[in-house]
Amino acid sequence: MVDYIYLHGFASGPTSYKGQWLRSRFQTLDIDLQLMDLNQGDFAHLTLTRQINQVIKQIQGPTVLIGSSLGGLVATWVTQQYNQIEQLILLAPAFQFLNQWLPRLGPEQLSSWRSTGWLSIYHYGLQTQQQLHYDFLTDAHRYPDSQLTKSLPTLILHGCRDDVITLEASRLYAQHRPWVTLHSLDTDHGMADAMDAIWDHIQDFCGL
Repeated sequence: MVDYIYLHGFASGPTSYKGQWLRSRFQTLDIDLQLMDLNQGDFAHLTLTRQINQVIKQIQGPTVLIGSSLGGLVATWVTQQYNQIEQLILLAPAFQFLNQWLPRLGPEQLSSWRSTGWLSIYHYGLQTQQQLHYDFLTDAHRYPDSQLTKSLPTLILHGCRDDVITLEASRLYAQHRPWVTLHSLDTDHGMADAMDAIWDHIQDFCGL
């Protein structure tokens, strides 16, 4: 019996549209897609390390991980440390995360974050501004994409109109990793208008 676990993105949660939509589709196959809450009631002290450890503790046996955006990056790092992941499905994964996200903050906001220790972030799951500690950034520097070297059947679905995490980030990741299958979809980072196509690819990839 294989477990299926969905990991939401940054400043999101288990009630996100993609997670709920996919859960409903898995239910038609009598499969329970587990929707984890990576916020753990403490978004302020979120780190990649905390998320990775949380997912590892959740895994009970052979598992397929489905990760969206930052959740996709977390899922990929989990596979480096855990041997019971059978397949990896990544939706607009946040490869090159810091290179793509930090320039959006700008030097003044980054300097303020560093000096005060806190950054105000709009949390889409909670629909309110939330504070995020600077430890998130220092911890994220510990996880360069170049160290993601474990061979594992991986499906990446990424929108060609994504202006949050560019399609090129996934292309560069897949370029020298022959175990990765990348499909470009005509959608943006939210992928809401491509869910039917996403489900078709997931079913084919997992043999459902």
